[in-house]
Amino acid sequence: MTKLKTIFMGTPDFAVSCLDAIKDKVDLITIITQPDKPSGRGHKLTPPPVKTWALDHNIPVLQPERIKTEEFIAQIAQLQPDLIIVVAFGRILTQQILDLPKFGCINVHASLLPKYRGAAPIEWSIINGETKTGVTTMLMNAGLDTGDMLVKREVEITDDMILPELREKLMHLGADALVETIEQIENGTLNPQKQDDTLSNYAPMLNKETGRIDWQKSSREVHNLVRGLYGNAYTIINDKKYKIYRTKILDCKFNAGEVVCDKNRLIIGTGDGAVEVLEIHAPNCKKMSPAEYLCGHKI
Repeated sequence: MTKLKTIFMGTPDFAVSCLDAIKDKVDLITIITQPDKPSGRGHKLTPPPVKTWALDHNIPVLQPERIKTEEFIAQIAQLQPDLIIVVAFGRILTQQILDLPKFGCINVHASLLPKYRGAAPIEWSIINGETKTGVTTMLMNAGLDTGDMLVKREVEITDDMILPELREKLMHLGADALVETIEQIENGTLNPQKQDDTLSNYAPMLNKETGRIDWQKSSREVHNLVRGLYGNAYTIINDKKYKIYRTKILDCKFNAGEVVCDKNRLIIGTGDGAVEVLEIHAPNCKKMSPAEYLCGHKI
């Protein structure tokens, strides 16, 4: 069978794993990603990881500011794709684009649909204390992650797994699921399954307030927030913002929000006990252990 003429839409590292997996299985005619964005202290324009991959593999790249214009849609239509694959693209496709490819638009979503539809499924699965998650490939429709499910892969979320660890596992699972989906399309064995909307929930976009730790909550809830946001969970102590990367649940009782520095250990009380902070990023400092920080600073 002739390789499927495929357009790939994606932006971050998570999508690169899928590109690596399918580059020899489909005919990648164009890669579409978001525009370069300022990054770092110098605000230098930096290309998305997907663009870097495309340039390294000599595949044409498009970076539209807007994807709903007639000009852009006409440009895609001229390519006459058999398939469009979408992985963490960050934009919502119009029905006109969804209708273009012969075999539709396939999305790799980092959850076990219909659970955790939306923008941040990996983070919210950890924050909410899930014990398993996975990836789902789906046939896209106009809804928000509501299309028919195609291939699923599951993974366990252990009690202390942090966001980068889970993301790494899901990257590889997503690539495997996508390869199987393409093979099923080619073999004519695809078996789309409708989602049960009564089982759905959403994983909304994260914001700064999401990461502010409420010490009235339980130790488990605090611990889950920290490991689910990994560096974007924070607390304010003496008008200073401290980012917290790792914690450990302790079998002891302190008042909620009480800060205790004990032999270079940093312990903070919760609604039902306490957690020990294992990695911290204090103002004007690099990320370090509390023992390192407390050697030269006081909290």
